Amino acid sequence: MRIGQLAKAVGCTIETIRYYENQGLLAKPQRSANNFRYYTNDHLQRLSFICYCRSLDMSLHEIKMLLNLDRSSGQQAEEINLLLDKHIRDVAKRLHELAHLRMELIKLKQKCSEMTGENLMQNIFSGGNIRFRKIK
Repeated sequence: MRIGQLAKAVGCTIETIRYYENQGLLAKPQRSANNFRYYTNDHLQRLSFICYCRSLDMSLHEIKMLLNLDRSSGQQAEEINLLLDKHIRDVAKRLHELAHLRMELIKLKQKCSEMTGENLMQNIFSGGNIRFRKIK
């Protein structure tokens, strides 16, 4: 299949496929006689896996680690589990951060609804008890 057909089959862009090729996640395809890239079912399966991992918010580095695990290694399942455990911890941390962000936004909205006056932004800045800090 050609690159456009592969992109359509998986639901990504042609640019994404070329990027994954350049990053070494997807093997460069053979060229046909008319110099078109020709992708095989192996490309389709691997790209589907990459896109699935990206939908799980895995980084390209994490995906590359999964793809490069030695199939003959007895430690393969352990390595996969360690990588996924780390990703699960990262997701839990981000959920906590997002919950904190949500609470800060609710507080700010409440403060704004309590304020009156023509210059609401000036009132927010001079409110005294509102602390602005980076939320991480």
